[in-house]
Amino acid sequence: MLWFLRGRLCRVALSFLVPLACALWTLPARAADRTELDRAYHGKIVPFLKTYCIDCHSSDSPEAGLDLTKFRNFDEVTTVGRKKWTSVLDMLVNGSMPPEDSDQPTAEELRAALTWTQDALSSIDCDRPINPGRETIRRLNRVEYENTIRDLMGIAYQATETLPADDVGYGFDNIGDVLSTSPLLFEKFYEAADEIASQAIVVDETSLIPRRDLPLAKFNLKHGKASGSQLSFASNNTGRFDVELEPGRYRLAVYAFASQSGDEPAKMSVQLGGKEKETFSVRNTSAIDSPFEITARFPRGKQTVEVAFLNDHYDPGSADPNRRDRNLFINKIVLIGPDHNLGDRYPDAHKRIIFVRPGEKGLDELQAAQQVIARFASRAFRRPVTNGEMERLMILYGMAKEDGLNFEGSIREVVVGILCSPHFLFKVEAGQTEGESYTLSDYELATRLSYFLWSTMPDEELLEHAWKGTLRQNLDAQVTRMLANPKAIALTKNFAGQWLEMRKLETVQPDRRKFRDYNPKLAEDMRTETERFFQSIVEEDRSVLDLISADYSFLNERLAKHYGIDGVYGEEFRKVPLKDPNRGGILTQASVLTVTSNPTRTSPVKRGKWILDNVLGTPPPDPPANVPTLESQKKLSGSLRQRMKEHRENAACASCHARMDPIGFALENYDAIGKWRTKDEGFQIDASGELPSGTKFDGAGGLKKILLDERKDEFIHNLISKTMTYALGRGVEYYDECAIRQVQAEMAKHDFHYSSMIHAIVHSPSFQKRGG
Repeated sequence: MLWFLRGRLCRVALSFLVPLACALWTLPARAADRTELDRAYHGKIVPFLKTYCIDCHSSDSPEAGLDLTKFRNFDEVTTVGRKKWTSVLDMLVNGSMPPEDSDQPTAEELRAALTWTQDALSSIDCDRPINPGRETIRRLNRVEYENTIRDLMGIAYQATETLPADDVGYGFDNIGDVLSTSPLLFEKFYEAADEIASQAIVVDETSLIPRRDLPLAKFNLKHGKASGSQLSFASNNTGRFDVELEPGRYRLAVYAFASQSGDEPAKMSVQLGGKEKETFSVRNTSAIDSPFEITARFPRGKQTVEVAFLNDHYDPGSADPNRRDRNLFINKIVLIGPDHNLGDRYPDAHKRIIFVRPGEKGLDELQAAQQVIARFASRAFRRPVTNGEMERLMILYGMAKEDGLNFEGSIREVVVGILCSPHFLFKVEAGQTEGESYTLSDYELATRLSYFLWSTMPDEELLEHAWKGTLRQNLDAQVTRMLANPKAIALTKNFAGQWLEMRKLETVQPDRRKFRDYNPKLAEDMRTETERFFQSIVEEDRSVLDLISADYSFLNERLAKHYGIDGVYGEEFRKVPLKDPNRGGILTQASVLTVTSNPTRTSPVKRGKWILDNVLGTPPPDPPANVPTLESQKKLSGSLRQRMKEHRENAACASCHARMDPIGFALENYDAIGKWRTKDEGFQIDASGELPSGTKFDGAGGLKKILLDERKDEFIHNLISKTMTYALGRGVEYYDECAIRQVQAEMAKHDFHYSSMIHAIVHSPSFQKRGG
């Protein structure tokens, strides 16, 4: 009887919940009167909760941590309780609440509760003072750290290979709440800073002198032929090698050892060019780090390196078996030079940091150090360094000098300290107090903007506007400039790559026995197509609706063949018009279709859930516990659609599957790696579907039409929400809804062009302010 009642209530919920926010494809929020909603809360909802919910969801240890007695009125439900009440709605929808062994509401009671909850969660009061929200102070993630080091110092440091992976929250890895820190991580940051500073700053000028290891195997011997990794002279012999020299002073370093015999050590002569030969006594019997060296100055031209063994000796009767044969061995010859014009050999990173040295521009060493440190720290902190910070940094410089380091070495120590500073590693925002919120300073706004659009620090132009205090009045021009900059590829790589879950292509493993075409190159092509496609939306400032409906994509020959498209040749990706109605937009791209499949087959559930979550922003609740997988139910037979129909007979599953499955089946003509097919395991594919609302459609084309004709607002709303989450570094909350609606209204005025969304987000209070 309980099972029957459970099924009846689920069917009531299923038939009624078409317009609900947690159900498939919500309608625009209904402007229910807030006073009426508050009255209904006390008159209808509180009695409903007392009858069916409070026994479990109250007291000090409520079930699932949900104490429903804490919500005293409608306003608390829709503000601080919005997330929990969204969960309540999910539980009512999927039949998980009330539990089976409890009293069950009538269909009319359930309908009233669902109606009120939908209206309450759809109601937003935008006349109140705006709460801009508060991002947890957060550190740079690995990608941002890597990009920032590149732009700050000109060093290509591979942070994604040396630093631990970042945690993900709300679908992104730049969320302050999950970017945790630990002593081990700070140790990693110190090691990174030390390595980066060593790459950037040349402490010993002599290290700039060119060094060439001469190829010993290519030396011409007077007797015999050189081979192997060393020159072995068993008898008197000479080896020569020609080198082309620039004019200047050179050192020739010969690393040699010998086996000894007789009364004198092995003798070796060394000559470079036409200079006088020098003779050395080689006493060591094993390889050592100290070379035998000669020095000479040469004009431009070809010169000959010559080494010779001069005093071969053989004494087979020696009492010491180790001194019966004298031989010479040369294990390395290094040509060092020329040693002039070293200033031109400093790396760009060094010259970028140490832009002035003691003695230049009339500066003594301390003055030069102050200028170098102040400029670098201001760039690293993304704002002017304070006097107090400079005092501490100069103390660090003085300590390095006391340890005997030279000017460059001392600057290097300070650079390591700056790169380990929280003001470099974290996005610190203080702002100016305005009541209960802060308005970001121009420097903080520049930083927030650059990490949003570029995943890196502000450039000189942004910082100059921040310094002049002119950033806000030039904000639109700066956003336009930044979107046109090649660094904006970060939006594609880091935002779209995570929103569309492209990064999963690195780990998904389709069954190679069933999908023989799949390999790492094809996976990379899939990812490239989606990235190039999204980037075209950004670069060409196209309508974001093209993400669903575009009649073009970017293909190379391998991916075009995978899709069955002719006329595309070579590895190069190019823009290709799509005449096949079965292709176009992200829903039919192999990348999306692959990451939403199982290793051995497609998954209508995963594909449906992916669209609900990533396209419409209405993710279904997690499935009930202990639901068996499709594969574990051996008795199921027939086509995938038939087996899934049997699988979801559980009433607790039916409501959610009724939302997910029809969407997923619309994409069933695409196999687990996105290839078109008409049959699956011998069964003709049925790609038709019917939504809980009764709307019918057929295939990907029908699905896209519904998305564009009937559910466009939900798609736009979700895209804004995802983009704002990424831009703000925090999850979108109920108080952001007014800002989201403002952005959506601005987009509608500009035909939903991508740039209109970015401009509107950047101008929103959520982006320009910070909660107190």
